Amino acid sequence: MTGDDAMHEFQTVWLPNIADAGLRRLSDLLQSSSPLLIHGAFTRAIPMGCLASHVAWNHPDTEHLNEEAGACWLTKIAGLNPATSAVILAWDRGGLHDRQLRGEIHAACRAELDRRAEWLEEHVEELCASVA
Repeated sequence: MTGDDAMHEFQTVWLPNIADAGLRRLSDLLQSSSPLLIHGAFTRAIPMGCLASHVAWNHPDTEHLNEEAGACWLTKIAGLNPATSAVILAWDRGGLHDRQLRGEIHAACRAELDRRAEWLEEHVEELCASVA
């Protein structure tokens, strides 16, 4: 699996399934190179987890889970096999130390956050009218 495979999977499978809170959390952790973001395991000691674990801990369907959160999110929400996920495989090779992958994932998170904010801004009146 190449970095291109990982980024394609991240953009087409992960991003559509990541809740806003998870996207913000992941972006913050990547930007700061946080030691809470690990590789080589889903979790070490909570709150230390991989990409999928942090996403899962910030998703309404998996936030109640602990060590199994990342694998459960990948399987049940994203529909991926954790053992064959291109993102997980690429992340496990280098984690935060793979500056290119970290930068590309962070840039994709920021772009998605911007896209979601723009969409919300464009549709806020419709949304308010639908709940009124």
